[in-house]
Amino acid sequence: MKRFLFSTDPIWLSKGIGLIRIIIGLFLIYHGSEVFDVDKIKEYTTWDSFKNSASPAAMVYLGKGAELVAGCLLAIGLLTRVACIIIIGTLGYISFFIGHGKIWYEDQYPFLFVLLAFIFILTGPGSWSLDKLVYKNKA
Repeated sequence: MKRFLFSTDPIWLSKGIGLIRIIIGLFLIYHGSEVFDVDKIKEYTTWDSFKNSASPAAMVYLGKGAELVAGCLLAIGLLTRVACIIIIGTLGYISFFIGHGKIWYEDQYPFLFVLLAFIFILTGPGSWSLDKLVYKNKA
């Protein structure tokens, strides 16, 4: 127990990263699936942040579609770093432009996705990813 609690060695690193990646991907799929809910999209277009844009519906559909696509890619571990760039762009926009950069309190949730995406860029997809299968065969 002492070695577990007070060690700086990673525990279950690749599998832990893989499990967290899958869960984050599923959360993003859940949020992105709102792209199929017309009433929800209409509700988002009434927000002040979207009202003044040239095409509020297109902005909302683009954001929700990006969440859905990035979530699917992240969950299966395919093009993980590309998915993370999509997440950073989309949820960074939500954090700093829709939420006005209040990441310390009101908009922590989308900003946490941005931080997690940076972790996956740095660590890779972890276990159980299609990236490992695809790139293992090419190596």
